[in-house]
Amino acid sequence: MSIALQDTPHESAPALSDAVGAVDLGAYDRRTFDRGAGRLKEICWLLVEWLFLQLPLCPSSRVRVALLRAFGARVGQGVVIRTGVRIKFPWRLSLGDHVWIGEQAWLLNLAPITVADHVCISQRALLCTGSHDYRSPAFSLLTSPIHIQTGAWIGAATFVGPGVTVFSHAVLTAGSVAGKDLDPHMIYRGNPAESIRRRDIRD
Repeated sequence: MSIALQDTPHESAPALSDAVGAVDLGAYDRRTFDRGAGRLKEICWLLVEWLFLQLPLCPSSRVRVALLRAFGARVGQGVVIRTGVRIKFPWRLSLGDHVWIGEQAWLLNLAPITVADHVCISQRALLCTGSHDYRSPAFSLLTSPIHIQTGAWIGAATFVGPGVTVFSHAVLTAGSVAGKDLDPHMIYRGNPAESIRRRDIRD
């Protein structure tokens, strides 16, 4: 027995001529973005990052910290950087004292990322300072810095978007997405992240 399938009526997609503008990714111009360092320095960093940060060949967090400083990062005391961490431009990174960065965290700092003291950035968190202008035919790059204030906790597999400030002692729980500022001493969950309770720290 066979079943005949009838075509179902549907609304046809608008013709290209009816669209308001069109994206042309071929018009995207990488030259308009200031990378903050020369090409040779960036190539050297890519090699160092791969060998000493991403690969598990170097177990020493102190070596990673020293290399970040050598490439222009401002790094405080007692900083712990685990294996697999990715940092786009160390010269646009500032880490305070006693910062922890977990395995496979990605700091995509096309614009500066500033992290204050006693901040924990957990495994596979993505701090992304870049986006694109969806109104631009050339899909132009947009960047905005990220600020993480003292005592904040960025949970595992989270996303912090461009221009976001995570205020003092705020918490972004695992798997959540922060597209706007997080208030101090509040715990956030979900996509988009919403506050669920106050963070009370007991002695």
